[in-house]
Amino acid sequence: MVLRRVCSDVWSLPTGPFLSAGCRQPASHNHVGLIPLNSRGYSVLPPPHDAEEKAILDRMLRVDHAGEFGANRIYAGQMAVLGRTHLGPLIQQMWEQEKTHLRKFDEILAEYRVRPTALLPLWNVAGFLLGASTALLGKEGAMACTVAVEESISEHYNSQIRALMEADPERYKDLLQLIKEFRDDEIEHHDTGLEHDAESVPGYWLLKSAIQLGCKAAIYVSERI
Repeated sequence: MVLRRVCSDVWSLPTGPFLSAGCRQPASHNHVGLIPLNSRGYSVLPPPHDAEEKAILDRMLRVDHAGEFGANRIYAGQMAVLGRTHLGPLIQQMWEQEKTHLRKFDEILAEYRVRPTALLPLWNVAGFLLGASTALLGKEGAMACTVAVEESISEHYNSQIRALMEADPERYKDLLQLIKEFRDDEIEHHDTGLEHDAESVPGYWLLKSAIQLGCKAAIYVSERI
């Protein structure tokens, strides 16, 4: 199966620049999560051909759900520290988009009977602590965290887009539409962080690298546990 071959590469893809030419599309914010079942009787994914395809897609959906869950907890931590500052409305705006992402993946997991990662309790605490601790460094620290996390998520989504495009873009077009839209939101958040002085925090590159290393580890274990 082509999807098996391509997805096996996705899980081991190295992190690289994600703002490459042609990878970004305008974010519409008219989220696919608000669209009902299509004429073929499903919302995002067609029924799997076999157990192998279902297992691959389950892992993909599980890790995407975990990533959006973690992002929500990070923004919750940032709001706990900076919610009453001038940066509060901006953080809240980005958080609302992440809530939309998470709600959609909640729906998808329920529809396709995919169990979430068993590590959600850990990501619940770890995400909040990451958001709050970097926010304690000031707005620059919070924005540096946003840049690091959103870049990691965007790159991960781009890897999935490549896998699905190589496998069968017509069969997976609804899932591709969803992932592309959410990817574009994450890129927008990344750019917002840079525009709000993320790189001004002392030790920016060290902080960013440490956070992204944690993101890679979280992606690896969340798809498997």
